[in-house]
Amino acid sequence: MQDAAALIRERSDWRACLNQAAQQAGLRNHRDLPLHFIAQEDLPEGTAYEAHISATGGVPTRSNLHDYFNALVWLSFPRTKQILNALQAAQIVALGIGKSRGPARDAATIFDENAAILVVAEGQAGDDWIAAWRQHAWSTCLLTQRDWFLQHAELWAFGHALMEKLVAPYKAITTHTRVLRAPATYWQLSHAQRRQWIDGTMCEQLQQAPLLNQDYHPLPVLGVPGWWEGQDSAFYADTQVFRPRRVIAA
Repeated sequence: MQDAAALIRERSDWRACLNQAAQQAGLRNHRDLPLHFIAQEDLPEGTAYEAHISATGGVPTRSNLHDYFNALVWLSFPRTKQILNALQAAQIVALGIGKSRGPARDAATIFDENAAILVVAEGQAGDDWIAAWRQHAWSTCLLTQRDWFLQHAELWAFGHALMEKLVAPYKAITTHTRVLRAPATYWQLSHAQRRQWIDGTMCEQLQQAPLLNQDYHPLPVLGVPGWWEGQDSAFYADTQVFRPRRVIAA
C-alpha cells in the first residue's frame, strides 16, 4: 500500500493514476467488470454507492483522504474488497436502502470502514495469546508478551476510516479486529507476499462463513507492540482505552 501511495499522492491527476494502477493489476469486481475510480458526481442520483460498484465496476471517489485510502485498499486487498462489495450489493437488492442496514450489511460495512486483520502464528502459543487478548488481559498480551508478538503476530490495517484516523493518531483509536492464523511458512514471505496471502485467505474465509459482528474483537491500535512510543505498564493501565472485559449477567 505504501508503494501505491507514494506513486499517486503527489500527482494532480491522482484519479487517473489510481485507474492506471487498477488496470495494471487487472482489478475486477465480482461481476468480472474492470474496476475503475470515478468522480463522485458521476454516481447517478438515487443509486446506492455499493450497488453502483457492483453493477458497473466504478468506484465513486471524492478528493479526500477517506476515499483515497479506500482506493488504496482496493489496490492492496482486491479480493477481499470484491467479496465485501458483493455481500453489500446483495443485501441492498434483498432489503433495499433504509435506516437500518441489516446485520449482514452492517458487519460488512464495519469491516470495510474500521477493520484490521490480526495475523497470529498457528500453534499453542498463538492459541494462548488470543485467549488472553479476548479476555482483555492487555498488559499480558501486549506488554509481557511483547517480544513474542513481534516475532509471531502482526496487525494489518484494512478499514479506510481507520487509516484516516491514524493520520492524526490518538490513544483511543480502536479497531474491529478479525484473526487469521498463519503457518510457519508465512513468516518467511516478503511483505508483498504476506499481503497477497492475507487477501486470498481472508477472501476464502468470507466465502465459507457468513460475516457476523460477533466475529470482531476490539483492539486499541496504538497498543499494538511497535505502533506507538511509551508502551510501558502505565500506558496499558489506562482503563479508558484498555478496558476490562464486560461481564454479562446470566
